[in-house]
Amino acid sequence: MKYTGVTSRGIITPIFKQGDDLVKMICDSLLAAAEGEGFKIKNGDILGMTEAIVARTQGNYATTDDIAADIKNKFGGEEVGVIFPILSRNRFAILLRAIAMGAKKVYVMLSYPSDEVGNAFITYDQIDEAGVDPYKDNFTEEEFRKIFGRNTVHTFTGVDYIDYYKSLGDNIEIVFSNNPRDILKYTNNVLNCDIHTRKRTKRILANAGAKVYSMDDILTAPVNGSGYNENYGILGSNKATEDKVKLFPRDCQKYVEGVQAEIEKRTGKKIEVLIYGDGGFKDPVGGIWELADPVVSPAYTAGLAGTPNEIKIKYLADNEFGNLQGEELNAALREKIKEKESNLVGNMAAEGTTPRQLTDLIGSLCDLTSGSGDKGTPVVYIQGYFSNFASDAE
Repeated sequence: MKYTGVTSRGIITPIFKQGDDLVKMICDSLLAAAEGEGFKIKNGDILGMTEAIVARTQGNYATTDDIAADIKNKFGGEEVGVIFPILSRNRFAILLRAIAMGAKKVYVMLSYPSDEVGNAFITYDQIDEAGVDPYKDNFTEEEFRKIFGRNTVHTFTGVDYIDYYKSLGDNIEIVFSNNPRDILKYTNNVLNCDIHTRKRTKRILANAGAKVYSMDDILTAPVNGSGYNENYGILGSNKATEDKVKLFPRDCQKYVEGVQAEIEKRTGKKIEVLIYGDGGFKDPVGGIWELADPVVSPAYTAGLAGTPNEIKIKYLADNEFGNLQGEELNAALREKIKEKESNLVGNMAAEGTTPRQLTDLIGSLCDLTSGSGDKGTPVVYIQGYFSNFASDAE
């Protein structure tokens, strides 16, 4: 009888650099960890690798000059309205500096009280106390400061992003609104920088007559030999140096299938593999939604497609088997799980389970396991994810 369920391990690897054989190095690291730590590679295990090591080995980088050149190409070097960017030194600040380099003037329109992923610089209480309607009211920076003052520091970073973003170019002006059409009061050239609502924002602006591009339209092809991403452009990029960003990786499917094939060749076991970026979870204290990448997982093997199909054990224990106890209850639950339907949508016994994509759930687990700092574990190995109460008992 087994006594544990899902196990998630961070795998320590070498530091990946451009040109490295990513597939070989990942497989070497996993097998060394399995031998050193005493765990076995099994069919149905899952390996996750961060998007960063894929992009690094690809050399998928671009400079601020490259981004500025594409902005100038798209907008002709004229004024540009930059709307709904997230508040991030790592994710957006360097992009804004590059945009300002490629434009005559930049109007940055911030949503309020927070950006799209929950980074807030004022609170809803402040909005209510000021009698402001966030669905209608728009402000210049002077008007905004007159109402809310300078108590606009980010909870975690201690940065005033209004001042910080304005400091990234002497041609940057900050305005505030939650209505994308309000940017047209300043310019008809618009770069919408929201992530998960970008298609709607772009449609609204295009219908209003704007010349509009999204971040996934910038660097979709090389500029001066730069990196690029044909699907996401500069979405999902991170600061690499003071004048360079690492872009979201491209051509990802060959890496997940390559690792799967190499592990099967070397061990005889078929595992599932995904590339993951930000997890899809929200911080309850700061209200920040982690997902600043365009997707949690840009590539995964076939066995990770779809959603979970699980029964809620506590529902069965409280209802259908409420009169049972001990091993009799356990046996009934195991039998029920073995006989469950292949599609439990609408079944009360599945109420309260998580109907999310497997790759979003597993990618979030990987992101939490590997962390974003100095753990040195850009590869995560998960065992037991597809087992359940019944299979664990066998």
